[in-house]
Amino acid sequence: MKKVYVNEEWCLGCHLCEYYCAFANSGKRDMASALKGVEINPRIRVEEGGSVCFAVNCRHCPDAICVKSCITGALSVKDGLVEIDTDKCVGCCTCVLVCPFGAIMPGDGHAVQKCELCTKNGSEMPSCVAHCPNNAIVFEER
Repeated sequence: MKKVYVNEEWCLGCHLCEYYCAFANSGKRDMASALKGVEINPRIRVEEGGSVCFAVNCRHCPDAICVKSCITGALSVKDGLVEIDTDKCVGCCTCVLVCPFGAIMPGDGHAVQKCELCTKNGSEMPSCVAHCPNNAIVFEER
């Protein structure tokens, strides 16, 4: 299964991946109307520390502790992809607490959010990968 990987030596810390992620998951056709004047809520997050920058995203763990800890069964694994059923999520944030990578975040509504590789917005390639100007984020099988 292809996953998103980050080459931190190439990450510029530009945060474009965050903006493109937020736009791709906004459901809007125009980036300006989707993001202008609003606090973005991306499913990928750039961390900076000294001279190192890297993007944090869901690793879609094969034995995902977030799935095991979900009290409502909102998180599940399908074809290697950890997915969220937002209708089942009650926003208890147990998965946020147990994720060892910090890749699950509270969402705008009652449900949490995480990277689902842009599968729910119809993209063949995650938007963060497609728009990374330095190719620091890749979508590949390893």
